[in-house]
Amino acid sequence: MEIMTDQGFRKTVKYLRAFIIISLIGMICVLILFLGILAYAKILGAPPLAVPQSTLFFAEDGTLIGESHSGQKRYWVKLKDISPDLVNATVSIEDKNFYEHHGFDFKRIAGAVIADIQAFAKVQGASTITQQYARNLFLEHDKTWKRKLTEAFYSIRLEMSYSKQDILEGYLNTIYYGNGAYGVEAASQYYFGKKSSDLTLAEASMLAGIPKGPGTYSPLASMEKAKSRQAIILQTMVKNGYISKDTAKTAAKEPLTLVGVHTTQKVKVAPYFQDAVKNALKNQLHLDDRTIALGGLKIYTTLNLKQQEAAESQVNKYVASSSEIQVGLVAMDPKNGYVRAMVGGRDYDKSPFNRAVQAIRQPGSTIKPLLYYAALEHGFTPSSTMRSEFTTFHFDDGQADYTPHNFNNKYADGEVTLAQALAVSDNIFAVKTHLFLGEETLIETAKKFGLSTKMAKVPSLSLGTSGVRVIEMAGAYSLLANGGKRVNPTLITRVEDYNGNVIFEKENVSKIVLNPAKAFVMTQMLTGIFDAKLNGYAKVTGSTIMKDLTRPYAGKSGSTETDSWMIGYSPQLVTAVWTGYDIGKPIDLTAEKTYAKNIWANFMEEALQGKPVKAFKPPKEGVVGVYVNPENGKLATKDCPVRRYTYFVAGTEPTEYCTDHLKNSDESPAKKRDHKKVPWYKKIMPWGN
Repeated sequence: MEIMTDQGFRKTVKYLRAFIIISLIGMICVLILFLGILAYAKILGAPPLAVPQSTLFFAEDGTLIGESHSGQKRYWVKLKDISPDLVNATVSIEDKNFYEHHGFDFKRIAGAVIADIQAFAKVQGASTITQQYARNLFLEHDKTWKRKLTEAFYSIRLEMSYSKQDILEGYLNTIYYGNGAYGVEAASQYYFGKKSSDLTLAEASMLAGIPKGPGTYSPLASMEKAKSRQAIILQTMVKNGYISKDTAKTAAKEPLTLVGVHTTQKVKVAPYFQDAVKNALKNQLHLDDRTIALGGLKIYTTLNLKQQEAAESQVNKYVASSSEIQVGLVAMDPKNGYVRAMVGGRDYDKSPFNRAVQAIRQPGSTIKPLLYYAALEHGFTPSSTMRSEFTTFHFDDGQADYTPHNFNNKYADGEVTLAQALAVSDNIFAVKTHLFLGEETLIETAKKFGLSTKMAKVPSLSLGTSGVRVIEMAGAYSLLANGGKRVNPTLITRVEDYNGNVIFEKENVSKIVLNPAKAFVMTQMLTGIFDAKLNGYAKVTGSTIMKDLTRPYAGKSGSTETDSWMIGYSPQLVTAVWTGYDIGKPIDLTAEKTYAKNIWANFMEEALQGKPVKAFKPPKEGVVGVYVNPENGKLATKDCPVRRYTYFVAGTEPTEYCTDHLKNSDESPAKKRDHKKVPWYKKIMPWGN
């Protein structure tokens, strides 16, 4: 018996040793595995924290005008900008030991494991805030052991790479609060209509209870259950030392005002402009589509809400609802190129095609200011004359004859000045100038003015037969309005990433590309389309809208069979308007031919309402102003029925006086000045001189 007992003892010791050895080996293996996991996590480094976030678009005054998201409204905010009550309420109810553990609360895990074993299913959670954040970032929300193990690994990586503040900030910005609201900022705005930084304790404790079950604990789903959950959270906050019992009681009784509407739900201002902004982000800043749509960017644009509203209002006012005419409009500040308003069509929902930036249409006579600027560079002046009459141009190189026509076939059948030809839009003068300068000249000048479309080397180019874009024509006229400085049309002033880092900021750099004196002379000539003094054999082209204008403007209208344009400016604003049919159908109705001018004139007046009336200021040097007779461009005398003050590039002003209206046409003004009045007595006694 004793021998058996001794043998049994030795056997027991043997088994015990084996168990200890195996246990030690197992522990060593587990330790090695754990260290290996830590090493692997360290090698992988910090996991990316990027999550889909709403990209927001702002007008120039900071007003939110639009939002891009995938159904998940999420606006990232810094931890310091979140109500401390909401932070404390969340930590208290979700993970009271958050600041002490390293990603795992082992006591809670043990309790959850026991509960799961007893129920033979995954019934109780013990996830920490770190684990929940890992799940929100990288995983699905299914309750499986595989997902839990993967979640644990990501939790290790998060804790190794980021501070508790970073993790808590990320969690609060990614957790789902129901009704499409992801993160505390979207939830705060949806439920209470305020920023998360402004939440009261009552609101914060209510909000902190929703993530447990948005369909159950949302106050919009059940106020009773939401209040019950709020009471539990307030009690935990008392227990964990965040607030006093009296404070909790006061918060529980506080009445709450619910909103239940996303503040950006119906925000869709200037949809064509916003599309253009997205294209600029992609093509100019080289951001990919996902980053633009879901990168949590803050896009600060140049849009002026008042002027945008005015543009849309005038389009709706003047274009008949029954008409199929489309509209493209761009208004921009000539000093810096900032686009203040944009209309790309009459109904974005029916047609998102942006006619302001995408369509290429014939500009008609609005190309003439570019031609005549080139003429000024080649020695022309506002007083340069050519004969306007029915003309057929013949060419020696086998090119077909070309016979341009004036509007209504009206011709001066005599000499007209450049200033007058521009005011009445004489086509004969334009073609003659174009051919005189050489057909390449206008093509090169158009490039200088910022036009990128291909120009055909033909006589009719001077009448605007090669297509252009509305936005580029607005940019071209800006060079004249600002004295010759190249300013590219600009839609975006600043872009911030979801962390508030500035990734783009517009630098206002301008380059002188036109001669300031010639640019001003051109501008002063363009005021002539609103000046009846230049009315000769035809009406000035702005005569139909002159009554609507209350301040100085320069501009040019243009029309082809299928296109109608009006482009003009004040010192503060340049606006280009195009109207026409998408399919290139001829504009036959008289009323439809007036749309562009009426929209332009009334938009400019409304857009500039309340702003100071400014005249076009000549440069300090390089120009000379003199009175001329607009009929012939010569220096006006007191006998001329019409005298117009006209600017010239210094040294090119006329020196010959008009003699058409003198009482004695044999005497020049100079001779008249030298001719002294002879007393009557000397007429009969000449020897007395």
